[in-house]
Amino acid sequence: MADPPGCCSTCATCLLCPYSCQWITAKKEKRKGLRTTKYDCSWFLFLFCVFLFTLVWLYFAIIILNDFHNFNEFIFRQRKLWLDWSLVLLIATAVLISYSSVLLVLALFLQLCGQPLKLHWVHKILLILTALVVAAAFTGLGIKWAEEWKSARISLQATGPFLHIGAVGGMTLLAWPLASFIYRTHRTGLRVFVLLVFCAAMIALYLAPLGITSPCLMEENQLPPKPALVGHRGAPMLAPENTLMSLHKAVECDVQVFETDVMVSADGVPFLMHDEELTRTTNVQAVFPERAALNSTAFNWTDLQQLDAGSWFLERRPFPTVQNLSPGDRKEAAEQRIPSLEQVLEAAKESNISIMFDLRPENHSDYQNFVNVTLGVILQSGIPLQQVLWLPDGFREDVKQQAPGVQHIYGRKRLENEEPGLHINLPYQDMSSEEIRQYRQDNISVNLYVVNQPWLFSVLWCSGVSSVTTNACQVLKEMKHPIWLLPSSTYFMIWIVVDCVSFLIIIWAFVLMKKCSHRRRPAESETDVLLTKINSLMQE
Repeated sequence: MADPPGCCSTCATCLLCPYSCQWITAKKEKRKGLRTTKYDCSWFLFLFCVFLFTLVWLYFAIIILNDFHNFNEFIFRQRKLWLDWSLVLLIATAVLISYSSVLLVLALFLQLCGQPLKLHWVHKILLILTALVVAAAFTGLGIKWAEEWKSARISLQATGPFLHIGAVGGMTLLAWPLASFIYRTHRTGLRVFVLLVFCAAMIALYLAPLGITSPCLMEENQLPPKPALVGHRGAPMLAPENTLMSLHKAVECDVQVFETDVMVSADGVPFLMHDEELTRTTNVQAVFPERAALNSTAFNWTDLQQLDAGSWFLERRPFPTVQNLSPGDRKEAAEQRIPSLEQVLEAAKESNISIMFDLRPENHSDYQNFVNVTLGVILQSGIPLQQVLWLPDGFREDVKQQAPGVQHIYGRKRLENEEPGLHINLPYQDMSSEEIRQYRQDNISVNLYVVNQPWLFSVLWCSGVSSVTTNACQVLKEMKHPIWLLPSSTYFMIWIVVDCVSFLIIIWAFVLMKKCSHRRRPAESETDVLLTKINSLMQE
């Protein structure tokens, strides 16, 4: 399918050894018969597809890092094993993408130099395994974590313009080995087919910005105010979650609302705890080993006060930021205990910070009593009721009657003809940029959770969201501006320039490769004539 190799022996060895596991010398008889067959081309196409497949998975892996702490918690609840699985994910993905990238680069250089694409059988097996691993990862994502597909859709609003530029650049570089292949192959049909596929792909890429939309394509003066920050269980990257230290760290991050979860002890004391069991965030297994698997509400307040709610944070390091804590913060974290709602309300009142909470577990048989006990503590605390944001849906009408000043937050979208001034709290995947803008126009406050990555915060900021719940308040606090903001006219100019430069480079690549092929052919013809004469003389 291709002309005989034209590279020097050293280059051939350097390229073919890792790709084909063959040592090539300068002697022609060693190279005789080594040509790229249809079978070899099929494996190259498979390599290219595996590379793209792995590249897409790398993109997904980076996107889901925003929500990966939830996955770590899920694994702990299932297996009682704590590990930052995001590191495992990134390392495995980096290995797969590096392997397929190196093979693809080798193959492209081999084609550019006119060397045969003889992929070794070990590489073939590893490529098949790579494809199966990535396919299994996507399947697992779709089954267990389907909402991340929505996260990917949102991420395209942040990365779409840059992905377009990167894709155009990558395909433009691909034009060089492609032109080399087209001018080397002797099959006209294959030549035309490859060229048509490449042209179709480039036209699609050149026109892709027609379908790219992003809320951050706007003028500077159209940018909405920065969303307020809601501390998810406080500041869990800086202190043990749902503790007084976490609340104070959240205040230092300029958080306006402390979001938490409330449960009621067996003797009627509301306290802060997210999980139904105490095993993840306390040392209950050491203090009460025979009761460790019980629901948090099965313990009385005296028992709960004996538990250490801070040391786990230093030992398990749920976030990488833990290792950067000062000695003073480490000491304070180790001394944390489970706080009561009364203590938290007092701290919130002193810090002038609002508190938003869920009351768990919602399916408890004594849930109405939980609501009444919690309301009683709120009313007795003396905190201004407008600083209390009520999330639970159960017995909401009773709450409105007993504490009319409490602000009610709804975990749903608005209903038809619903009154303005509504406050809603939803996962960030559940609202589009268009819905956020419409709600803002209708004076409906929107809080979205959980937003940790700057790219996601930037998209929601440009969309006009009122506030976001975050684990990374210390990161989002420092953001004075979205990561990027472009007027539509500027992006249009970038689009046209990139496409024009790409088109000119591709034309140049084909012209240059055509000249090289014309120079090579006369030299090869002269060599063939000389070899024929030498062979005739030897036979005489």
